[in-house]
Amino acid sequence: MKKKNFVVAILGAAVLALSLTACGGKKESKIGQNGELEGEISLSGAFALYPLAVQWAAEFQKLHPGVKIDVSAGGAGKGVTDALAGVVDFGMVSRELSDAEIERGAVGFAVAKDAVVPTINAKNPVFEDLKKHGVTRDDFIAVWIKGEKKTWGQLAGTGNSTPVVAYTRSDACGAAETWALYLGGKQEDLQGTAVFGDPGLAAAIQKDENGLGLNNIGYAYDTKTGKPNPGIAVAPIDVNGNGKIDPEEDFYGTKKEIVAAIADGRYPSPPARDLYLVAKDVPADTVVVAFLEYVLTEGQKENGPQGYIEIPQDKLDAGLRKLGVKE
Repeated sequence: MKKKNFVVAILGAAVLALSLTACGGKKESKIGQNGELEGEISLSGAFALYPLAVQWAAEFQKLHPGVKIDVSAGGAGKGVTDALAGVVDFGMVSRELSDAEIERGAVGFAVAKDAVVPTINAKNPVFEDLKKHGVTRDDFIAVWIKGEKKTWGQLAGTGNSTPVVAYTRSDACGAAETWALYLGGKQEDLQGTAVFGDPGLAAAIQKDENGLGLNNIGYAYDTKTGKPNPGIAVAPIDVNGNGKIDPEEDFYGTKKEIVAAIADGRYPSPPARDLYLVAKDVPADTVVVAFLEYVLTEGQKENGPQGYIEIPQDKLDAGLRKLGVKE
């Protein structure tokens, strides 16, 4: 769709719109005399969605140079809080909204899909055994929820007595909440050393040969090479619990492989999950609406190259109807 038609389709006879800025004042969004969008958009929240949101922002600004977009990471909890407080236009959220958040006016738009994966150090003492044996959901529950399995030998089915050093997240985040949901609990149920943010937890695993953590795939794998980030490996999940990694469960070598497994359902959901842009009530600001429609339409072509999965068309259509730009 050409830029001029794209703007017209979104805006029609749009007039001046006002909304709160991150500093609590008013911002002005409009169509300038040349027919171009002018204004500001702000996003904060989930580390999981941050790289893709940055790409969307860059591409949207190429189409509309008069628009300034600020994107900052800080965890899904911060994203929801900021959106509900009106200090950002969108919270980036990597989990489902709670009933309490919806009651307070949170409106979510599904924009991408990815997953949380269990991460270990590339020099893990039983890594070769784990690649053959895998780790079951019950094993992870025994480590993170019950605190029962304490050695790598217990996880890998060997006699290795090296202790498992479990890590979790200190910030309210979708990754830990989603991983905990997979294990039948909540984020606060996860035992282990708490570390802030996806980058921080990935760094902790890189430094600890005995570490077991959880990361969004964007922080476990390098976007450019598609291989696991230096010093990190993904612990393969024995999904069917038969004591080995079957060929259909062996998809952790590259980001392309695991993205395909998430897309076709071979990787369990959760910890695969939808990612959301969340606003307080349905957006009405001219520029904000234009950006969200871009994300739900043309912007979806950025998902694949950035290592995310596109949202099914029925969910995209539901978002567009919610936004009021599609019947």
